[in-house]
Amino acid sequence: MRLTPACFVLLASALAAEVPPAARQIASSVQAAPEELRSGATVLGYDSSGALGVLRKGSNDLHCLADNPDDDAFSVACYHKDLEPFMARGRELTRQGYKGKERHEIRWKDVDEGRVAMPREARILYVLTGKAYDAARDDVSEPYLRWVIYTPYATPESTGIPASPREGPWLMYPGKAGAHVMISPPKN
Repeated sequence: MRLTPACFVLLASALAAEVPPAARQIASSVQAAPEELRSGATVLGYDSSGALGVLRKGSNDLHCLADNPDDDAFSVACYHKDLEPFMARGRELTRQGYKGKERHEIRWKDVDEGRVAMPREARILYVLTGKAYDAARDDVSEPYLRWVIYTPYATPESTGIPASPREGPWLMYPGKAGAHVMISPPKN
């Protein structure tokens, strides 16, 4: 079989079609944020080549990260701009092929050893996962929302929040630079 220039055009257009249009990426990514912050958020998303860039410059301190077209599951995140170095490190590790727990452990080691800066004040990350985003309904099917509040060096004693998974808030990495409170808000 001989590949003609027309084959390359078809292949390129098929690959470009896999990346949702910017307007759809913006609409789906801001679903993770509280409604009153959505219109002012800066949105990071993907172009037709799959490269990450700014799709919309915002007017508040919130950054929203569009769903990665290379991932099988729907997942978007919105976070305070001060968390960008931490989030960028996670994306870098993903590009390098690290996954799951290994990626997580490397990133937290980088934070603990000062290679990745974390804000000194508490900052929030909103994460929304689900089965898929329905653009016509502007809705996520089977949504699961988590709030992560990064509270550097927080402990169970300083917060009154236990350091073990449970119903309700719980504290991860207590006493470390990457200490954070995990919250799964109730479904409406």
